[in-house]
Amino acid sequence: MAESFDVVVLGTGNAGMVVAGVAHAAGMSVAIVESWDVGGTCPLRGCVPKKVLVAAAQTLAAIDRASEHKISVGDVSLDWGALMARERTFVEGTPAAFIGSLESRGIELVRGPANFSGSHQIDVDGRILDAGKIVIATGSKPRPLAIDGAAHLITSDDILEMTALPDSMIFIGGGVIAMELGHVLQRAGCSVTILEAMPQLLPRMDPGAIAEIERESERIGMKTLKSVDVKSIAADGNTLTVSFVHDGVEKSLSAARVANGTGRVPNIDGLDLEAGGVTYCGLRIEVDEYLRSISNLDVYVARDALSHTAQLSPVAKYEGRLVGDNIVNGESKTPDYSYMPSAIYTVPAVATVGLTEAEADAAGKDYEAKTNDLSSWMSGRTYAETVAWSKVLVENGTGKILGAHLAGHGAEEVIHIFAFAMRYGVPASDLSSTVYAYPTFMSDVKNLV
Repeated sequence: MAESFDVVVLGTGNAGMVVAGVAHAAGMSVAIVESWDVGGTCPLRGCVPKKVLVAAAQTLAAIDRASEHKISVGDVSLDWGALMARERTFVEGTPAAFIGSLESRGIELVRGPANFSGSHQIDVDGRILDAGKIVIATGSKPRPLAIDGAAHLITSDDILEMTALPDSMIFIGGGVIAMELGHVLQRAGCSVTILEAMPQLLPRMDPGAIAEIERESERIGMKTLKSVDVKSIAADGNTLTVSFVHDGVEKSLSAARVANGTGRVPNIDGLDLEAGGVTYCGLRIEVDEYLRSISNLDVYVARDALSHTAQLSPVAKYEGRLVGDNIVNGESKTPDYSYMPSAIYTVPAVATVGLTEAEADAAGKDYEAKTNDLSSWMSGRTYAETVAWSKVLVENGTGKILGAHLAGHGAEEVIHIFAFAMRYGVPASDLSSTVYAYPTFMSDVKNLV
């Protein structure tokens, strides 16, 4: 016999947990379904464990610049196994904590793989859940690659569990995962090569910012090849060889490990969406402005299960809150992604918010792009920065910030002042006239606009 709930949420990541919490607080009966570890990608296999490794790489980068500060440093070594053990301490106990939170609030946790068995019905290993509303928050999975020998590829999940540091690694794809973990591995002593199919690494980012971080990548020893067509991966003992075409020439490179660095895609292909009356194209569920399925208005989709916006933990919580509010109060809220910042944790980091120049041009905006190389500025020289660069787009006439793109110079922190300005309509003139603590990277903001 079917069990009835007001809301059934598929996935216990940030989006799903927030939706469940909002609905439960409003007095609705809620079930949340999970087929894997409770907690989702970010705390278990993504931003949290990754940032522990990035912090180690940042420390190595600071040691690398010690001589600029007239500090002599002896032999430096990283105990990779011990670092990974430290990383695990940030993950252990997380599922239990999430489960405890659900239990304390009376939210039903249902374990097992889920699929639609009707427009308002979910089947979890034979357990049938009837739902007034259904939320698809099933997260993402590594993008599959249709190349010969793809079975030899490891993923970011595997890298975050590696107890031994390989001497070499090739990333197929130059996306966020490849660049962030590539910087960690290279600075830790692994020789990293990135093979990117597009003409630019991180193709959605500002080309100027990425050019800066690409130069830094090469300075620390990473090799990057773009416009690459990978053909196959072959194993010979403990060595993997990647065959590819670059500049019209067939080439090959070998490494101890080869990783999939092409990013992640929505994890929706096992849900039997047809049975739920949910239309989709490939791995893209068609949704309206309220994040509802256009063909089944009682089904909502949030975060990585969507394919058209950035896969970011804060955005997952934002969308979860929005979907929860729309379920509880009726469809009244639509997402606005225009002011949401993001950071890529290379070492140093790249950060962005708002429009790129290409997007501003396409939107017909009248603006000035203000670009600065900050490496010779007092603050950049003080910290012997190897990358310090900015580009800020300011709308002519209104002075509104349309976009900001930073590399180095505290980018992952400084970007928030631009996001705040965009969110609340603070013009460039107010940013430049504000008094900042000095000397800080933030105090340079007044000269960036």
